[in-house]
Amino acid sequence: MVTKSAASGHSNSNYTNIIPELSMSAENNQHTHLLIIEDSQGRKEFILDRSRYSIGRDRECDIRLISQFVSRRHATLVKVSQEEGTDSYTYRILDGDAQGKHSSNGLMINGRKSVSHELKNEDEIVFSPQVKAVYYLLKEDVDLPGQTDSSEYDITLINPGMTEDID
Repeated sequence: MVTKSAASGHSNSNYTNIIPELSMSAENNQHTHLLIIEDSQGRKEFILDRSRYSIGRDRECDIRLISQFVSRRHATLVKVSQEEGTDSYTYRILDGDAQGKHSSNGLMINGRKSVSHELKNEDEIVFSPQVKAVYYLLKEDVDLPGQTDSSEYDITLINPGMTEDID
């Protein structure tokens, strides 16, 4: 839940009221959390498992975005426990850095401006006109994009001389 002070967009607001208790354990989790970023340098995939990520154009950011329209510390991803007593978690994205300083251009989540959003499968995050991300929550038995199983390509080659012409 976003507090009134956090939603106001003041640069001195603090996220302590909107960041729920963090789950530090990723063991026995049955999902893979994937963030696919598209910026001026192409597509990058990040498997998320840490408690916090900084996102922006600063070289010190955990997830670096390449665009002059992205703030140095544009957003923060925070791991959030789903159910007490389980290792189930998701991620919340916050506009700006962990100290509450908002980005210059804000965040668009699924077409709506937002300062805080608990991510769900296939949520689209727009950082600037040329920089966006999609969040995926994948079950463990699902292959990540770009990975293939050799059984997918069961190809039998047939020599044309081995077949009979059918009249």
